[in-house]
Amino acid sequence: MALKLPRHRRQAVPERDLADAAALAADRYSKEDKGDKPREKDEKGLRWQLPFLALGLLRHMSASSNIIHDCDEVFNYWEPLHYLLYKSGFQTWEYSSEFALRSYLYLLFHMLVAGPTAWFYKDEKIQVFYKVRLFLGLISTITETVLIVALSRKYGKRLATYTLAMLCLTSGCFFSSTSFLPSTFSMYAVTLSSALFLLEKYASAVSVSAAGVLIGWPFSILIFLPVTIYSLIKGSFKKVFLSGLITSVSVIVLSVYVDYYYYGKWTSSIFNLLKYNVLGGGESNLYGVESATYYLRNGFNNFNFSFILALLFVPLLPITLKKYTPDLLVVVSPIYIWLAFMSLQPHKEERFLYPIYTLICVAATAVIDTFPDIFRDRFSTEESFMVKVAKVLRPVFLGLILCASHSRTFSLLHGYSGPLVIYKHLEHHEDASPGSILCVGSEWHRYPSSFFIPSYVKEVRWIDDGFRGLLPFPFNSSTAAAPSYFNNKNKASDMQYHHDIDACTLFVELDLRRPHPSRGRDLSKWETLAAVHYLDRELSPAIYRSFFIPYSWHQKNVFGLYKLLRKIPQNNVDQD
Repeated sequence: MALKLPRHRRQAVPERDLADAAALAADRYSKEDKGDKPREKDEKGLRWQLPFLALGLLRHMSASSNIIHDCDEVFNYWEPLHYLLYKSGFQTWEYSSEFALRSYLYLLFHMLVAGPTAWFYKDEKIQVFYKVRLFLGLISTITETVLIVALSRKYGKRLATYTLAMLCLTSGCFFSSTSFLPSTFSMYAVTLSSALFLLEKYASAVSVSAAGVLIGWPFSILIFLPVTIYSLIKGSFKKVFLSGLITSVSVIVLSVYVDYYYYGKWTSSIFNLLKYNVLGGGESNLYGVESATYYLRNGFNNFNFSFILALLFVPLLPITLKKYTPDLLVVVSPIYIWLAFMSLQPHKEERFLYPIYTLICVAATAVIDTFPDIFRDRFSTEESFMVKVAKVLRPVFLGLILCASHSRTFSLLHGYSGPLVIYKHLEHHEDASPGSILCVGSEWHRYPSSFFIPSYVKEVRWIDDGFRGLLPFPFNSSTAAAPSYFNNKNKASDMQYHHDIDACTLFVELDLRRPHPSRGRDLSKWETLAAVHYLDRELSPAIYRSFFIPYSWHQKNVFGLYKLLRKIPQNNVDQD
């Protein structure tokens, strides 16, 4: 007979304990397996005050200390704005009514600040220049603050805080944020539309995108495509589509009317610009050709290692797939689209990358934030040593990037601020005779605008120092004029130079102490009113001129002198 052992029934577990255990397991899984998961939706994230104050401070510093990086900023935007205010200034061929490539609507947007400031400060034109810059800095501050708040609400405070630090201190954002350029306006729009997209305000995101393309830079439409398309998919298609359509039609109609008012004929600067560059009418290669790696080198100069990290965002998607897709991928994808498109163009300029600068910061900080996930074991309940090290390295690596960025910013500001400093000296030499003529030779492309020219200077003239391209001319009495000396082939005009150098009262030159002659060295004809150091790019080592390295920056680099000269009256020479 078989021996029967008593059966022991397992004690029933209460349903509450089962629920608690399941919740504990789920919580442990979410924290340990998924790593740095975005915060719960009921958390508020960063408030707007901190990013607004931090960005506002840095943008104020940019407005007051930024140099002018591109002569197009001066002659295509500052000079026409000066003409609208004071009826004087230089005009490029793009503003001839024959070509009508530039939008006066974009200029009128800045007249909202420039007009009242010019009235308030009367003859202090330089105040208008810096108040417009402050206005640009304010727009940058507002749009970037909205982006930081959106990132904080969707992905947590750490990602938002890291992005804030990069927006404040990277050289690219510091310099581009207060530049008077359509590409900068497009950068504002890209930043704001991306933020609105993350906040799930899809109709507003598409409206801002349309304004950024049509008021700012038409070619930036490629950058706005991902957000626009995905907004149409995720939001109410009808509402989003109508929002973009109404904004686009309104801006186009307003732009055409403004162009008619200033060019004196029915035309569209938006269409003319696209026609010139896209439909075969333009020859942008006339203004310089760069290699396919130009933007990669330029991106590293302005963002150092954060630019490389931004490019790693897509390769790391298998690790961060659940954390950042699809929304953040949609936001940063224009980096790849724009880099690929612009690298294929023969003519390249640094400002062409401005629209994606804020996106570079977002992508780079997202990669830094995912450092621990690279070493995390999905099936382990404990953090490995490498994960702990990666968490420590996040702020360390960010700090190194920001230090390198500050080094780059310092080097550019102190190495190339000579033109702004010298032209400001004109205010202190009103003892020069009224009706003075200020002459500029090879340094015409560093002319900071007529806002720096005091009233005692009758005119600014170019001196032939060997440049054979087409230079800007003073505006005619009407913006509707089509002067015969303008052409779209960059061919010099015989009328663009002032040939009587003896009539020059003042002269601005850069003396790099090379074998070729410098007028300032002729002490019998010219006296130096002011001179400041200017970094000699050709003779200075690349690493030392690009980044400020304590002690070595002054020792290793070579400097010339940026000079303001005044002609010595001939009767004084004869007396001597």
